[in-house]
Amino acid sequence: MLVLPLLGLATRKAQAMVDVYTTYQTPDAFIAEAFAPGAAPAPAVLNLDAGAQAKISAVFGRPYPQARLRYWKANGRSAWIFDDIGKEGYVPTTCGFVVANGAIEHARVLIYRESRGQQVAEPSFLQQLIGAKAAGNGIDKRVDNISGATLSVKMMQRMARTAIAFDSLTA
Repeated sequence: MLVLPLLGLATRKAQAMVDVYTTYQTPDAFIAEAFAPGAAPAPAVLNLDAGAQAKISAVFGRPYPQARLRYWKANGRSAWIFDDIGKEGYVPTTCGFVVANGAIEHARVLIYRESRGQQVAEPSFLQQLIGAKAAGNGIDKRVDNISGATLSVKMMQRMARTAIAFDSLTA
C-alpha cells in the first residue's frame, strides 16, 4: 500500500518536469522563417577541429560538446541552432540565431527547459541582441538583466557571441 502513494508522487513530479519545458518554435519553423520568403538552403556541416574548438571554447566558456555542427547559409547570412545551459545541472535550452555581416540579425528561443528565466524568450528581450557584434569574448551591446534570470541572460549573450564565432569559421 505504501507503493501507491509514492508512485503518485513520482508521476506528479515527472509531470511537473514536463510542464517547465516550453517550445516556442520548432527548429524547422525557425529555419523557414530565417530565410523567408524564399526556400531555406540545404544544411551544411561545420567541423570543429582543434583550432575551431579553441576559438569556440574562448567564447562558449567550455569546449563545444560536438565535433560537427549543422548550419544553413545563403546570401551572406548563416543560421545556427544549438543548445546551452543557463544554470549548471539544468537541461539545455535550444536557441536559433541568424548572423549577417558579423552581427546578430535574428534571435529566437526555440525550446526553454529551465524553471525560471523564460522571459529571455520574449521579443522585447531578444530585440536587445539584434545588431550585436563580437567584442572580445562577449558582445558589444549592453543587455538588460532580468531579475531572477541572471544566468539565463548570460546564457543568451554567450550563445549570441558563440553564433557569431561559428559564422566566422565558415567565411
